[in-house]
Amino acid sequence: MTIDKTQGNGKTTFALAGRLDTTTAPQLQDALLPAFDETKDIVLDFAQLAYVSSAGLRVLLIGQKEAKKRGGSMALCHVSEEIMDVLEMTGFVNMLSIT
Repeated sequence: MTIDKTQGNGKTTFALAGRLDTTTAPQLQDALLPAFDETKDIVLDFAQLAYVSSAGLRVLLIGQKEAKKRGGSMALCHVSEEIMDVLEMTGFVNMLSIT
């Protein structure tokens, strides 16, 4: 997985490409959590994300909890139909902000 980080308009955006799985989830967590020190609002762009596993879902939940704890937000955008199906089956659509 690759992570492309950009900042602007008071938010940080992470564009993810590839697979968010057991191997790559720690990479996202290591990038995501420190970003809340820089900004309150984070966007995860899933346009190029092909797959998300339970380990990836765990990192998304950690990020959402961190955003709430700090009074910020974390939103997912450009979520594919396949990944949206996973989020719906696991109930994560009710826990995450998806635009």
